[in-house]
Amino acid sequence: MRILGVASASAALALGVAGNALACNIRDFSAVASCDDNGKGIITVTDTDASGKEATVSVFLESNGADAKKIGEQTVTGTREGATVTFSEDWAPNAQYRVHIKAGNIVDADISPALTAPSEACKSTETPKPSETPKPSETPKPSETPSDTPTPSASESTTAPATTGDNSPSPAAGDSNLAETGANSNTPMIAGIAGAFVVVGGGAVFFGMRRRGASKAN
Repeated sequence: MRILGVASASAALALGVAGNALACNIRDFSAVASCDDNGKGIITVTDTDASGKEATVSVFLESNGADAKKIGEQTVTGTREGATVTFSEDWAPNAQYRVHIKAGNIVDADISPALTAPSEACKSTETPKPSETPKPSETPKPSETPSDTPTPSASESTTAPATTGDNSPSPAAGDSNLAETGANSNTPMIAGIAGAFVVVGGGAVFFGMRRRGASKAN
């Protein structure tokens, strides 16, 4: 009986040890900060829990020993080979992060020690986009061409030259007066009035002579 009891106790202890070995444990989790293929910062958490217990992973940026920002939260189911979850984070050199693991009632703790980022930042491998070149104007404006007619210079005079005088002889004074008297429109009237005075004068002389002859006869 004693031998049977010792054997039973040994078997129970072995099963207990094996059960504890398969149970989820905080030591099954690890975290690392690195760069992806594009040179972007990432934080990768690995779960090697062989029991396959689902766990919730939360990552926080630390500042002066306190949470400054929550980076993200994801769930992971561990495997013996290791299951991973990745968080995109443009981490700064030597930045510190707190990684908390919650797996049911078995694990509720932080990965220790805290995660510290590398001392060198990631270098982006993306090819920068070429700057856009300005588009040429659709229709270039032709340069102004000089006018076909040459512009006269300042020294050339644009006014007609002054006349120096008319070389033709001026009309004679007599010709001018003769033309004026011959062209006067009052000449016929003056001649008519003069003729009337001559007729009246001749009549007066005639009647005067008859009166004088009659008075002598008496």
